[in-house]
Amino acid sequence: MDHSSVEVVAEFPERGVHWVKDQVETVLSETEDYVREKPTESLLCALAVGYILNRLPIGRILGGLFRLLVVALRPAILIYGATKLYQSVQEEESSSR
Repeated sequence: MDHSSVEVVAEFPERGVHWVKDQVETVLSETEDYVREKPTESLLCALAVGYILNRLPIGRILGGLFRLLVVALRPAILIYGATKLYQSVQEEESSSR
């Protein structure tokens, strides 16, 4: 890999975090404006969403997602380790030349 592509890859998470932060701020400001314009509708929507979330089996859903994450984590760690091993071998080969 050349240095320019490495720099782009290194900057990608930082740009992603910045983009997400901007999007969250935009959504929050739009929500705040909507609530200020229509407080009654906002309150009714909040009550409806709260009721629906209360009726959903959130604990079971989160528990299932956690179990899925634990099962998927083992192969992910294996793939990550293999990738790091491959990168270190490539670096050793390039430095020995």
